[in-house]
Amino acid sequence: MTFIRNHPVATFFVLAYALAWGAVPFGSFFAPGALVAAIVVVLLTEGLAGLRSVGARLIRWRVSWIWYVVAIAVPLIVHFVTISVNVAMGAPSPDTGQFTPFYGLAVVIGMNIVNPTGGPLSEEPSFRGFAQSSLQSKRTPLAATAIMAAAITGWHAPLFFISSFGLKPFEALTTVAVTIWYAWLFNHAAGSALITLIAHATEGAINTEDLWPAGGDATRETWLYVAVWCAVAIGLLIVSRRFWTSPAPVAATHSQHPSNVKETVS
Repeated sequence: MTFIRNHPVATFFVLAYALAWGAVPFGSFFAPGALVAAIVVVLLTEGLAGLRSVGARLIRWRVSWIWYVVAIAVPLIVHFVTISVNVAMGAPSPDTGQFTPFYGLAVVIGMNIVNPTGGPLSEEPSFRGFAQSSLQSKRTPLAATAIMAAAITGWHAPLFFISSFGLKPFEALTTVAVTIWYAWLFNHAAGSALITLIAHATEGAINTEDLWPAGGDATRETWLYVAVWCAVAIGLLIVSRRFWTSPAPVAATHSQHPSNVKETVS
């Protein structure tokens, strides 16, 4: 217990790895393991008060409307740019069946937000709501995010090397890039895991693998998607360089007591 209390984030990731990877031999990946790990570690180290603090981030909706727009717009723009560039480079117009009916995309985003077995709802309260906020309580956002990028990419490792999951090893770069993007968004949105949950759900709402059949067009699209997300991440690091090396906002650190949440956000 002394080790767990002194190293809660390290303990969290060890448990998250064990739970998620434990399903791999059975041909699956237990994404909810991250959320289970966070709940266990917070209960052991902080009790119910800690759980309330993490849970408060998941329902922290009183943030500026602009962050709702940014959370939805950026992932959709990344998809749009990727598709447009791929078509410009010779790919045929993609099959848009997954966007029919017109409200289908909004429905999929909503389903991704509430899906208890999906990545967004499992990862955002744990990775951002607990781990990111804990790490940057004593570190700069840049240092905390670097640790998060390495740990989260490692957590996803089976998805890149097991053919049944359909991902390529180089797509790990996307995980690093979106981790930077989520950290930037989380801090700007007053430490709201709800905002990053919406962004994560939006990013996964378009199944790019269905846009083109297997072949050169599909491969190029995958590389372009990685490149566009990397460009977003690099842009955030350069344009907001002072943000990354300054102390994290108090509202986005785990040192904040739950009773101060409402006052800080408002």
